[in-house]
Amino acid sequence: MEAVIGSVVEGKVTGITKFGAFVALPSGQSGMVHISEVAATYVNDISEHLKEGQQVTVKIIGIDERGRINLSIKKALPPAPRAFSPRPGAQDRRPMPQAASLSFEDKLKQFMQTSESKMSDLKQHIDKKAGPSRRGRK
Repeated sequence: MEAVIGSVVEGKVTGITKFGAFVALPSGQSGMVHISEVAATYVNDISEHLKEGQQVTVKIIGIDERGRINLSIKKALPPAPRAFSPRPGAQDRRPMPQAASLSFEDKLKQFMQTSESKMSDLKQHIDKKAGPSRRGRK
């Protein structure tokens, strides 16, 4: 089986360096997982995440002109669910109706109302920050 970019395969860690890990692939070839492709979080020490002889699932993300295979462990994993954190002040806004059910004019009207509200809030914030004007004083 030849290495194909985008395919997800099982491999075995054969060596660990400070910048990545080498993985033997089922095709008999080997590739490297760069330290930045080991986990979705920052990895300072790769040996905290991988050990020699460990079975890993990797995604082939590239093959350079010299035939070296670049692998990723984090891209082989399913995407982590994103945490929802509303913006401050978002709780007092009305939920938007389904966009697909609105006509263009309704969408435009809704956009204009939201835009005017945001611009008004911004103007009030800027006015508060500026304080009383010092022009005209002698």
